[in-house]
Amino acid sequence: MKKIALLTLIGLFLSCNSSAQKTETKEKETFTVTKTEAEWKAQLTEKQYYVLREAGTERPFSSPLNKNYKKGVYHCAACDTPLFKSEHKFDSGTGWPSFDREIKGNVAYGTDTKLGYSRDEEHCATCGGHLGHVFNDGPKETTGKRHCINGVALKFVPSKE
Repeated sequence: MKKIALLTLIGLFLSCNSSAQKTETKEKETFTVTKTEAEWKAQLTEKQYYVLREAGTERPFSSPLNKNYKKGVYHCAACDTPLFKSEHKFDSGTGWPSFDREIKGNVAYGTDTKLGYSRDEEHCATCGGHLGHVFNDGPKETTGKRHCINGVALKFVPSKE
């Protein structure tokens, strides 16, 4: 009887597979525009590289695009993909350019857990550049979403009106 109990205990011990023991292998996304680290560093400013390629965050209220109210389209600063339209921009008071929606198909989403909790992260769907995060505290009369975007990750292209 003791042998059976011992074997059962050993079997249970060896078969335990806690989540702490698992290592996730996340498949790396492939993007249309890909460059080496050296190529990105040569193309982007130091701040753009920090935000777009290293998933950094610019200081709030530091971007001139935060208070930009001109008509136009906000493009990815790395690959020029159109991401957000000016008519969907609003002043969230957070210090970062905010939009209630993206241009469909041009923004990719992932999960960011660097702060110890889960946030929805936004990337350029063309080059994979980190843009910011999306939250559910945007204007209720439209989408309810707040796309909180680093201004340094954007390039504003004014409309030709």
